[in-house]
Amino acid sequence: MTHPIEFKLWAPYNPKASLVGDFLEDSVAEMEKGEDGYFRTKVELADGQYAYKFRVKSQSPFLDTDEWTYVIDPYATEVDESNQQGVIRIKDGEIIIDDYVWQHHDVELPQPDELVIYEMLVQDFTETEGEGSFHTILDRLDYLQDLGVNALELMPVQSCPMEIGWGYNLRHYFALRSSYGKPADLKRLVDECHARGIMLILDVVLNHSEAEAPLTQIDYNYWYRKDPKDPDQSWGPEFDYDHYDENYERFPARDFMRDMVNFWITEYQFDGLRFDAVKQLDNPEVLGQIVDEAGLAAKPKPLFTCAEHIPEKPDICGLEGPVDSSWRVSFHYNFLDILKGEGTAIEKVKELIDPKRMGFLSAQNVINYLTSHDQNRLMANLADMEIFEQGAFKRAKLGAALVMTAMGVPMIWMGEEFGAYKHKTLDPAPLDWSLLDSEPNVGLLKYYKGLIALRKENAAIRSDNVSIFHENADTQVIGYMRWHEMGARVAVIVNCSDNFLAGYQVENLPEDGIWHEWTKNFDVTVEGGRLMMDLPEYEAQVLVWSS
Repeated sequence: MTHPIEFKLWAPYNPKASLVGDFLEDSVAEMEKGEDGYFRTKVELADGQYAYKFRVKSQSPFLDTDEWTYVIDPYATEVDESNQQGVIRIKDGEIIIDDYVWQHHDVELPQPDELVIYEMLVQDFTETEGEGSFHTILDRLDYLQDLGVNALELMPVQSCPMEIGWGYNLRHYFALRSSYGKPADLKRLVDECHARGIMLILDVVLNHSEAEAPLTQIDYNYWYRKDPKDPDQSWGPEFDYDHYDENYERFPARDFMRDMVNFWITEYQFDGLRFDAVKQLDNPEVLGQIVDEAGLAAKPKPLFTCAEHIPEKPDICGLEGPVDSSWRVSFHYNFLDILKGEGTAIEKVKELIDPKRMGFLSAQNVINYLTSHDQNRLMANLADMEIFEQGAFKRAKLGAALVMTAMGVPMIWMGEEFGAYKHKTLDPAPLDWSLLDSEPNVGLLKYYKGLIALRKENAAIRSDNVSIFHENADTQVIGYMRWHEMGARVAVIVNCSDNFLAGYQVENLPEDGIWHEWTKNFDVTVEGGRLMMDLPEYEAQVLVWSS
């Protein structure tokens, strides 16, 4: 049995378009252009899978006027890149993506202030180059759950050229990178994460596309800026969000991105979005519109949104900002300065732990990280400083303590929790999981687990409250307090120097009584606001108030 299946293409100023596919007589069918700007044609098709593409008379300036060009459907949800075709599936006379049945759609997920984010490049979350996929993540979900993270942030998963790299050069915005798996594989990953109380955040690119994306071939100037806003910070054709089509009463680039974002939320049940390169986008109105539409698409579930803006700009989040939270790259650089001895260490710690100094309003408005995909790993930086073995792991633990106890949402770049060491590269760089056969790496992993567990257990660390109770510029020791209005207290004492300080007297602790050192599991007693203890070099003491 066959059914009429409609193919359509939005190309309002292209004079002609055709549907191309081997399921057609003579492999081509002319499409009729309607008054609404869409080309359409209907084809009788039985249930099954079909490959297709469009042939259009291009209006792009780099092609000859009205030159015929073949393009994949800009809205294709699956692509066969090798044959330059889109793929559709038909079941019961309807176009479907798959027939996956969700199992854990209505589970309760963490609130923004409870998040511990794990950033991941699917390509490299594996032991073997070229094998990273949604399946390799599924195979290690128990590991991630045991680590304690409750949000996975996936770098772009959409189709891009050569099927390798970070994925920010998107060519097909609605289709998965085929090497990662099928749509049902991603849905199963989302489902299994939800079953474990883990959110999924998708990294999306609004600023630009890859040079040969379908829209560039159809009518470049209709969708894109003629020239980049900043030639020194341009990574591909930049969408023109200011272009308004008066004839059809629409902003074409805005509509396309709204459709794209809503698709990933509704089809794949993503719980959050991370917006790349917002400074280059330079359009808070557009970002706000897309976020608002995405929030409506996600209902009744909440949607968490965050953005990368370098340098940080606090007003992109919070009460008036378009997103909930902002990446804070200054955390990374300030911690490196501490390790390099550049500037006053305790002043750097103050900046790390209290983003309100920069103008951020609350903990959920900030995402802190030691490293992300954009920087060299901490172990690579330490190696460049000729710091290895015990000295490197000691400093890595100090970084973990700071990022997990600072005001804000902590984020871990995959592998940092066990001391991954490779330098930043655009080439494939699979994680070296054999590091977990080494005692120091396992020790670092356990340290991360313990701090994440404390963060989940103790409301003080998740609060907006932070204060300095002790600082000594000569010894480079600083003590800060995290507290919650209901009584929870966590005091962190940091030795930022390379000197072991025996019998150091910490003064001005705000609460007398018994405190428990969380990372080493022993109790201390504070009397008269004073505490005497050994402070090893480059180490943090994390004290939890017990009484």
